Formats: sequence, C-alpha cells, structure tokens
Amino acid sequence: MKIIGLDVGTKRIGVARADSTTRIAVPSGFITVDGTEWDEISRLAKLYSTNWFVLGLPRSNEGNETQQSQYVRSFAKELLKRIPDAKIRFQDESLTSVVAEDRLKARKKTYEKGEIDSEAAAIILQDFLETFNKNDVKVEEVKEETNIIKNNIDTVKEVARKESDKVKMSAKKTKHKIKKWPIFLVLLVIVAGCVGGFFVVQKIRERNAEERRKEYARIEAEMKAEVFDFTVKPGETIFDIKKHLVEAGYSIEEVNKAFDAEYDFAFLKGRPAGATLEGYLYGETYEFYKGVPVEDIVTKYLEKMGEVIAENNLEARYAAHGLSLFEGITLASVVQKESPAGEHATVAQVFMTRLAYGIPMGSDVTVTYALNVVDPDRTTYKDNQAALKIDSCYNTRLHGGLPCGPISNPSLASLLAVADPADSSYLYFLTGDDGLMYYSYTEAEHNQNAYLHCQNLCNISL
Repeated sequence: MKIIGLDVGTKRIGVARADSTTRIAVPSGFITVDGTEWDEISRLAKLYSTNWFVLGLPRSNEGNETQQSQYVRSFAKELLKRIPDAKIRFQDESLTSVVAEDRLKARKKTYEKGEIDSEAAAIILQDFLETFNKNDVKVEEVKEETNIIKNNIDTVKEVARKESDKVKMSAKKTKHKIKKWPIFLVLLVIVAGCVGGFFVVQKIRERNAEERRKEYARIEAEMKAEVFDFTVKPGETIFDIKKHLVEAGYSIEEVNKAFDAEYDFAFLKGRPAGATLEGYLYGETYEFYKGVPVEDIVTKYLEKMGEVIAENNLEARYAAHGLSLFEGITLASVVQKESPAGEHATVAQVFMTRLAYGIPMGSDVTVTYALNVVDPDRTTYKDNQAALKIDSCYNTRLHGGLPCGPISNPSLASLLAVADPADSSYLYFLTGDDGLMYYSYTEAEHNQNAYLHCQNLCNISL
C-alpha cells in the first residue's frame, strides 16, 4: 500500500512517499503553495495509486496544538473536499525541519529550502510508519498520563495541607508544640499517593497500547481490503491481460472499452492507423483500489512503458538501426517470445540480419499470434501445415518483413536487445529439446541442428 507524507507549510509543502510493506519513507520533492497545489497533490495521488496521506501536526514544546496546527487541520479538511475518499492520518512532529536540515548538511554542501521540506516530510512519514509498526504511545497518551500524575500529586498535596491544618489547630488548643509524628504521617500519605499514581499510569499505558494495537490492526485491515494487486508479465498478450482483468472482477464490456479508448501519450502517436495497445503495457505489478476504472489500470502500465522508452533513449537507438519506435517494439515483442534468458541479443541479431538481407523472419511465434487473432480455438487451422499458410499480416513465414504489429509485451531485455543486438552474423536459430539455443549460418546447418536437437519441440502444435 502506497502512502504520501506531507509537511504542510504556508509557502511550500514537502512531499515524501512510502510503501507500507517496506516501511521506508523517501523524500519526493515539494509543492509550491500558489493555488495549483491541489491539482499537484491529486496528480501525485493518481501517480502513486493511493488516497492515503500522513500530515505532520505541529505542537508547542508543552505538547499543545498551535496556530500552525489549526492551519494543518484546515488543510486536511480542504484535502478531503478535493479528494473525497482520502484517508488522512496526523503524525505529531517536533523540530522535524531542524533534523531535516542537519541531515542535508551531512549529505551535501548546498541545498534548497524545498529540500528541507521534503526531508521533513520523509521524517514525519517514517515516524508514522515506525509508530504504526511498534505501537508506540503517542503524544496524546503521554499528556493524559501526565495529567493523571499531576492530579494525583495535587490530591496528595491537598491531603497533606488538611492534615497540617489539623495539627496546627490541635497545637493551638493544647498550647503544645507540634509533634513530629503527624509530619511523618503526611509524608507517608504523599508516598502512597505517588505509588498509586505510578500504578494508575501503568494501567493507562497498557490500556492505550492495547487500543493502539487494535487501531493499527483495523487500519491495516482496511488498507488491505481496499486494494488488489494486478500483474502484467513480459511476454503476455492483450488476450491474456483482458482475461486477467475479467478474473479480477471487471466485465468484458468494461475491459474492451478501456482497450479501445484513446490515450494521450507521445510514444503512441507513431503507430499506424488501427494499431492496438499490444506491446505497450509494460510488464509490472501494481496495487489498485477496488473498483478503479480499467482505463486507469491501462494508463498505469502505459505510463511505465513511456518511462522505459525515455530512460533508455529507445526511439533514437532504434532509429540508428533504421527502425521506427513502433517497428523496434514490434521486433522486440517477437524476440521476447523466441528467446530464453540470456539469448535476447543474439536472437535479435538473427532477425535483424534476415530483415537486412530481405529474408523472411520465419518466426513460428508470429504464426501462433495470427492464429490467436482469427482462430483462437483452432477450429479452422487444425494442424501446423495449415496454420503455416494462414494469410495474416502477422505470419512472417508467409510474408516478408516485420509482422504488422507487436505480438506480446516485450521485457526490458528484449527492448534493449533490439537497440543493441549481438555482434554476430547468424541467420538461423532454434531451441532444442534440452532448452539450449542452436545457431547456424546456413539452412543445411539449421536442418541438421533440428534433426539432432529438436525432435519433440519443433513438432509442437502452433
């Protein structure tokens, strides 16, 4: 479960984020308070797929709320208006900015004020996570205990005063000096009162700790009940992803609508007309709130794909090989389906060399994808001989060049393999029955490898 921590100020808002599983708070920049802060907070909530917030609540040295505390509480009310389903928790903060600045000084020579705010937010969030984990007694509980002790001492003082007054009145009546034993009695009463106060405090600690444990258990159960994990694996197709979404509780109508929708990402604009989202939902696991629209789920995986493309400069690297981004991803999707671990770069080299020489790619996995599009139950194409003749733009056995689009979601290894193929010149490969790859330069060598190493796997139905 993702959580956002906020150090709320009148000029800047420090931001931190954490996962309730790892329980490590990370500074995540700051937001300027200029009227756009609410949009930015909403954007972050959507980015991290969360509606949980921890806000630092300032207090005076005496433990009382201040004018800034009221400002934070007003901020929380406004946050609830902007994000109605927001779950907000307050975490007592004390000198967090001072500690944050000390930390930054220890790490770097120069820093901005906003970095202090972000570091302070991380401290606040980390304190919450540790409290959440250890069931520590909070400031409010300590205040309650202090008040109990104070009340007990005040009571003892009152008893002592009354006893002293009685002794003085007795001395006046008898005209004798005050004896020492009543004073001893008073001291005994004071000690007894303090001991009694100690046991009362212990009981309060035990009661508060138990209540806190129950509260944290309730919060954790609530957090888990509101989310679900969804995984897109490298090598999966749109058919697989749609099936998993239906299994997660969505209707097929909702799912199809989401996959047919338009998404505003720059890397999608270079696709040919009619292209689907196949190949563009990057393999990853994310948490989502139950009932979140399918479009939001799809968007999350598209966002990740965009990050991977940008971080690895894939568009420019593919262009260096004469491929558009769409063509590079298409080739990477074939490499993904054909390559065991560690072989992606060499398999990419084989296909790129064949394409350069005008030789059909001849990939069986593209034929399988063509069949899944038009005949998923194999009612028409019942054997491999018929399947290899399927007239589909995905069939690279029948048609030259790349298939007309991606056939799976490529992993990072496959995407990078097309950007940087192996320095070899093979024209053929196959996966043997032993799971090993066998490469060759000529068709005769390839047929020999098939005879020696691929009696079973090469005859599996497409």
